[in-house]
Amino acid sequence: MKIQAMGNRQEATIELQGKNVLVVGLAKTGVSVARFLHEHGAIVAATDVSPASQIKGVDELQKIGIEVETGGHSLKHFLNADLIVLSPGVPPDLEPLQEARKKGVEIISEIELAYSFIKEPIVAIAGTNGKTTTTTLIGKILEAGGKKVFVGGNIGLPLIEYAAGGETADYLVVEVSSFQLEGIRKFRPHIAILLNITEDHLDRYAGFEEYAAAKFRLFENMKQGDVAVVNNDDAVINSKLKTLPLQVLSRGQKSKFKVIPFSSGNPPVSPFEKGGIKGGFEGIYYSNGNIVYSFEGAEESYPTGNFKLKGIHNIENIMASIAVARECGIAKDVIQKTIESFKGLPHRMELIREINGVGYYNDSKGTNIGALQKSLEGIDSPVILIAGGKDKGGDYRVLNDLIKKKVKSLILLGEAKNKIKNAFNGLTEIVIVESLKQAVDTAGAKAVKGDVVLLSPACSSFDMFKDYKERGEIFRRLVETIC
Repeated sequence: MKIQAMGNRQEATIELQGKNVLVVGLAKTGVSVARFLHEHGAIVAATDVSPASQIKGVDELQKIGIEVETGGHSLKHFLNADLIVLSPGVPPDLEPLQEARKKGVEIISEIELAYSFIKEPIVAIAGTNGKTTTTTLIGKILEAGGKKVFVGGNIGLPLIEYAAGGETADYLVVEVSSFQLEGIRKFRPHIAILLNITEDHLDRYAGFEEYAAAKFRLFENMKQGDVAVVNNDDAVINSKLKTLPLQVLSRGQKSKFKVIPFSSGNPPVSPFEKGGIKGGFEGIYYSNGNIVYSFEGAEESYPTGNFKLKGIHNIENIMASIAVARECGIAKDVIQKTIESFKGLPHRMELIREINGVGYYNDSKGTNIGALQKSLEGIDSPVILIAGGKDKGGDYRVLNDLIKKKVKSLILLGEAKNKIKNAFNGLTEIVIVESLKQAVDTAGAKAVKGDVVLLSPACSSFDMFKDYKERGEIFRRLVETIC
């Protein structure tokens, strides 16, 4: 029989009762998925490569009768499954998964499972950089406008936690990663935001095209009446958008869904056709210190002077947030006030201290080359850059001009230090260090009034730290101890 979703949600489209379901990956999301499946009548097994001592929740799952395998993956669990649910960090090319595919076992992501039990409208935010800031800001604007909102997905609470709960929201604001989008079948956001696509996770994907294609699955199931908010200035997005059946804003063509482009260009040009209504740009753009929303021949302006979020990358995040908020019926004054009060997130261009005229910024969440590019573009002062970590397969040389122009000293650490050094040799002073403490000490010795010391690694943290948060917190403590 079909499983009736909880509360007033739709009837589920995935059968679980009596089915053998395997959960692969037991981080926070995997544990929540396993518990959800058990509560809905599935026969659940779970597997993770990490030892049990490193996984929270193993005892809880075993107590309710879930078979848990740790320290590796046994093929039998994969071949015995009727359905496999992958946690976001699990590589899709694992050999047991390949064998399961050959057998015809269906493999989905957590957001696909959760979506089957949800009927409320989803606002999904994707992109290489800016997802977390934009997701958080949209949630705050909608809440300020009187909406009941769930904010989660790839940040905070997994989407499956909402599906398991008894309460309902007006909107679900969900950050989605390329890893999660790999395993969708019917997942359909009502509003989808694609902020940018730059090189990332090339240690997981066969190449950039495969990574970009995973991002574009965001639009795969959208229908007429749905809305896409997209970065007009991103060449990759523009190229791929032209292959989709689109409706350009108010033109009323019968098509799959509506598109609202945003642009920091002045003046911007529409990627879909030259001009728009009255020859202008239809969408949302930045011009002379104002964000302008232009739609159906009318315009409204949002002054940016009192915004606490700085840098053109944050202007882009804010433009996308305004477009979503207006689509959801939030008043202009509410949007303006909420943005002006929003201070941003920890570990993302976060000012830790100013010491003798030197600003110390924590951008530990800048885990890829595109993030570092955006951060450098938003700084006008000379930069002493601390970078490096676990390489993700990108080409650092795309930053050559920015490094030469803005970085007076480059301090490198971690597994990728030599690769980065080779990319930037001759462009600026480069110093190799062995620890984050040594990096901060070296930066402090080189900095003079007017400089910026920036931790923006362009790499993941897993060679030296548990995650980007631990890396950022250690940087914060080191800066706070400077006399």
